Amino acid sequence: MDIAALHNGQIQLWDYRMGTCLDKFEEHEGPVRGIDFHKVQPLLVSGGDDYKVKVWDYKLRRCLFTLLGHLDYIRTVQFHNEYPWVVSASDDQTIRIWNWQSRSCISVLTGHNHYVMCASFHPKEDLIVSASLDQTVRVWDTSGLRKKTVRGAPSQMDDGNVVARVNNELFGGNDALVKYVLEGHERGVNWASFHPTLPLVVSGADDRQVKLWRMNETKAWEVDTMRGHTNNVSCVLFHPKHELIVSNSEDRTIRVWDISKRLGVQTFRRETDRFWILAAHAEQNLLAAGHDSGMTVFKLERERPAFYSNGATRCLYVKDRYLRLHEFGNGRDIPLVSLRRTTTNTTPGIGGGPRTLSYNVLNKTENNVLITSDADGGTYELISFSTDHARTGEAQDIRRGHGGAAVFIGRDRFLVLNTIKQLVITNFENSVVKIIASPVAGVDNMFYGGANGRVILKTEDRVLLFDVQARRVISELQVPRVKYVVWNHDFSYVALFSKHQLVLATKHFEQLCVAAETVNLKGGCWDDSAPIFVYTTLNHVKYLLTSGDRGIVRGLDHPVYVTKVSGTSMHCIDREARTRVLEINTTEAQFKLALEKKDYPAVMKMVKHSRLCGQAVITYLQEKGYPEVALHFVQDPKTRFKLALACGNIEVAMAVAYDLGDDAWRQLASEALRQGNHEVVEMAYQKTKEFEKLSFLYLITGNVEKLRKMLKISEMRGDVMSRFHNAMFLGDAEERMRVLEATGQLSLAYLCAATHGLDEDAARLRSLLEAGEMPVPPVPEGAALLQPPTPILRGENWPLLAVAKSALGDMDQGGNSGVSGVDAGDVEDTEPGGDWGDDDLFDDEDGAPEKATGTSAPAAGGAAWDDDDLDLSDDETPVSPASRAAVRSSGAVYTAGPSPVTAWCSDSSLAADHMAAGSVDTSLQLLNRQIAAVNVATLRRNAVATYLGASAFLPGLPLTPSTRTHLMRDTDPKQQTKPMPSVCVKLPPLLEALKLAYRAFTAGQFAECKEHLERIFNSIPFVVATTRSAANDVKELLEVCREYLTAIRVKNAIGEASDVSRSLELAAYFTHCNLQPSHLMLALKSAMASAFKNKNFVNAAAFARRLLELPDTNSERHADTRSKAQKVLQKSEQQGRNEHTIDYDEMNPFSLDCHELKPIYKGSPSVKCPYCASSYSPTYTGKVCEICNLCTVGVETIGLVTHAAARGK
Repeated sequence: MDIAALHNGQIQLWDYRMGTCLDKFEEHEGPVRGIDFHKVQPLLVSGGDDYKVKVWDYKLRRCLFTLLGHLDYIRTVQFHNEYPWVVSASDDQTIRIWNWQSRSCISVLTGHNHYVMCASFHPKEDLIVSASLDQTVRVWDTSGLRKKTVRGAPSQMDDGNVVARVNNELFGGNDALVKYVLEGHERGVNWASFHPTLPLVVSGADDRQVKLWRMNETKAWEVDTMRGHTNNVSCVLFHPKHELIVSNSEDRTIRVWDISKRLGVQTFRRETDRFWILAAHAEQNLLAAGHDSGMTVFKLERERPAFYSNGATRCLYVKDRYLRLHEFGNGRDIPLVSLRRTTTNTTPGIGGGPRTLSYNVLNKTENNVLITSDADGGTYELISFSTDHARTGEAQDIRRGHGGAAVFIGRDRFLVLNTIKQLVITNFENSVVKIIASPVAGVDNMFYGGANGRVILKTEDRVLLFDVQARRVISELQVPRVKYVVWNHDFSYVALFSKHQLVLATKHFEQLCVAAETVNLKGGCWDDSAPIFVYTTLNHVKYLLTSGDRGIVRGLDHPVYVTKVSGTSMHCIDREARTRVLEINTTEAQFKLALEKKDYPAVMKMVKHSRLCGQAVITYLQEKGYPEVALHFVQDPKTRFKLALACGNIEVAMAVAYDLGDDAWRQLASEALRQGNHEVVEMAYQKTKEFEKLSFLYLITGNVEKLRKMLKISEMRGDVMSRFHNAMFLGDAEERMRVLEATGQLSLAYLCAATHGLDEDAARLRSLLEAGEMPVPPVPEGAALLQPPTPILRGENWPLLAVAKSALGDMDQGGNSGVSGVDAGDVEDTEPGGDWGDDDLFDDEDGAPEKATGTSAPAAGGAAWDDDDLDLSDDETPVSPASRAAVRSSGAVYTAGPSPVTAWCSDSSLAADHMAAGSVDTSLQLLNRQIAAVNVATLRRNAVATYLGASAFLPGLPLTPSTRTHLMRDTDPKQQTKPMPSVCVKLPPLLEALKLAYRAFTAGQFAECKEHLERIFNSIPFVVATTRSAANDVKELLEVCREYLTAIRVKNAIGEASDVSRSLELAAYFTHCNLQPSHLMLALKSAMASAFKNKNFVNAAAFARRLLELPDTNSERHADTRSKAQKVLQKSEQQGRNEHTIDYDEMNPFSLDCHELKPIYKGSPSVKCPYCASSYSPTYTGKVCEICNLCTVGVETIGLVTHAAARGK
């Protein structure tokens, strides 16, 4: 953790590894200038401009107490490493030592006559060093104070000696004495620090100097002065692990000084922020610096050791300038070769050591390694050595050279990336064999390519798999800033590391998955027996599967770098280059891998014998559709109940529901009703006392006996409505009449009696109505008895809904789970179907027989062979009324007619119709055939809209599903076409979107314009043009979008161009995009201004002429533009020269290469995108178009079909 004190009075607690603020403390009034952690306890101390010293417990998140005594701003505070002391320095010219346990001031150090800027304890001795604006550094001896307070003496003076106590408070006693006064700075001193082990003090002052002081028992003196800062030195300290001094200053720099040489060896600079404070981590090689706008945590050198591991038997690594060998099997660790210093700068702690180590796996006869370093602009060493125990320590051969990267590409060849970014093939004599130009610009690193002659080239934003012999790029991945590459044991999978991203791919660079982390990735290795990649971050060991599933294996105290993963052991190297073995458990990864491979016996074995648990595993199983497996891991009743419902396991859900209450029984009733298990539904309704639902259940199941019981229960409960409903369900008119009479509804009771033939009761009720002078309602004629429906099936349960059985369903019953455990009698008498499919390996070959349906094979040419005549008629065979009657009388079951959806797929060549039918595969196949669409993820939104827009759902009766109806688009009755689905993606909204794009382009909002155009691009494949003219409009819209997107790419490239000539070229190309006249005017104005300012007068004159030729230029609105163009033309014609040579010929027609943004002049070979017709050079064939980001360039297709020819019925 890191703590920061802010000028606004806040104290912020940060996790520097995650870059997140954990907590904030706000009690100080005004800026907080000093802050410190306690070494052991969860305490921190702070001091601020409110004259207060506060001690906090950051776990309890509160201030424990406040120490008062200072009379001015407090500059610094610090805990003692051993004693319960806090030292504080203040602008009141005093230093105070506090006992934070007794919460009292135990000493006041006086002597400075100006602000005391800092004070700190010595790490081991009884000393304090302080710095003041009085231009002195003072060293104080606190041994007397220690003897007085720590050895049992009272912490305060006797109350009776008031004078002595006041003198000690105001002027200081003899407990802490000045030991040395260091004078030498010419202005105020801002900081002073002790060396952790040596008798040295370093100080920094407003005189811009850093001074080094040495002291002994009797005196202290200045050793040297280090100059280099150009403004006040704010803070200075010794590096805790190396003989270095680190200082920062208001000149916006952090400087590193070599103590022995007294020279600056490194400088870090910020553009706008001044540095104020420094802090060093007590254990790790980390420094923190505070500046005007925040805080930065950094280290001076790369801590990752150079190593290579084959993931199986051994690991090679560099430690203490030795190449060492570690064998995993027996733990043998021996030095092999002594290495020379890789840099002329011998200062330790600031880098220059080996960066990478690679082993030649292509040479089986000898051992070769390449070691690269950043020293001297990049160097490499080729070392051949023996691993025999008797010959270790001596290299057979060492070759050295300069290069940014080096990698083996053959048995006796390696490839070097030289300083001018060329690829140099070198033999083992270190002689250049051949020089190859990089296939792309910006190559800055290389990695082994997994095979002979292959190499991975890394640029800023991608990596390329390059064949050196064929000199061609095999494949590429868009992975930015790759730092490390790790292959598995057989080089079939590769992992690509960047700072926060991990990508798994095949050996052909087919991307499998991507994992992003919020903290830095450190290293990783493939499991030696399964495609599981185990990797480490700053504080965790994690795994990643090729399917994208991942999880946490264990935590880490310190970062390590994985060298081998085997079973429960993870071999690794730490930052001190020490080999370690950590215990890990990858059962969760193995479990997910077995599920992915559908290795169900292995899954159930792990379920029974491993300790898999946790919400993550349960959630994973639910997402993957295995809730019945998750049941094995869950003991919590609520979770178990939900999982049981998810997999339709009524028995388990019912067993758990007893412990959960009414809500669980209601959910169980819904699931049981869905499955048709009305006996469980009845029990659930009884448990929840839902009498109305129970009565209705008895009605639809035909259980009249229990329905009569429900009538009696309603009478006992006094529930009138329930009693009336039950009477209705039973068809008991007399009971309904009694209920109505009892509730005072005499008119309704009379009607009920009269309607249902209860004459005596009707006469009695009529007399009651007349006696009460109430009107007697007329009895309607033709009334019929209302009887309850007769249930179709009276049984114990309805035919249960078939709950899909998982392949894991019966594997936990103790029987065999393999092939031998399946009984033939357990298989239902149905044909294989669904995901099994037909065994049609050769069915589509000519002469292939159909499957025999009987026990004997028919003779060749017999009736068992189907007729070869193909009926391609769209008409159905007419059926006569007599035939219909015969079918009705025979009791045959009618089958549903063909769905309109089938005709949409069979009768249409439009991708939109297939997508509306829900046939995603055929729709995407059509797009692939018509326009070579490959990156179809961008079409998802419109595809879903097309499918949903072709249907409407009508709600049905209760307990019945909604009815889907198909929406048809209007067709021309003259064409006699079959009805096709309504498509929601239409041309008018796209034209409105184009208008918005025009407005955004005019306003210079190119990002917004690009969004509108890309939306149009992704919508056009699902537009259906009903006429030829509409189809031409779609084609024209496509061309407009292409031109504007190309123009936007050119415009963005102009802003990114660092070369003037390139900027002028792009501005010229911008004017050749087919834009609207008003937009072309803007492009010409921009190009004219750019060319004129950069003294390319020939081009400026050409642009001015084109601008004056535009009709809009002659209008009064553009008078100013016309005037400027005329002046530019006049002055350019006078000069008549171009200062910069650019690749632009106005008179030679050209199309623009949308990848390189270079002209392809007429007659030059080019390839086009089959969808948007963007042009590219032939080298770009086979890649995804950069304009539409949808289709493969260079594929010859028929083009997008948006208007189909009419077909007859």
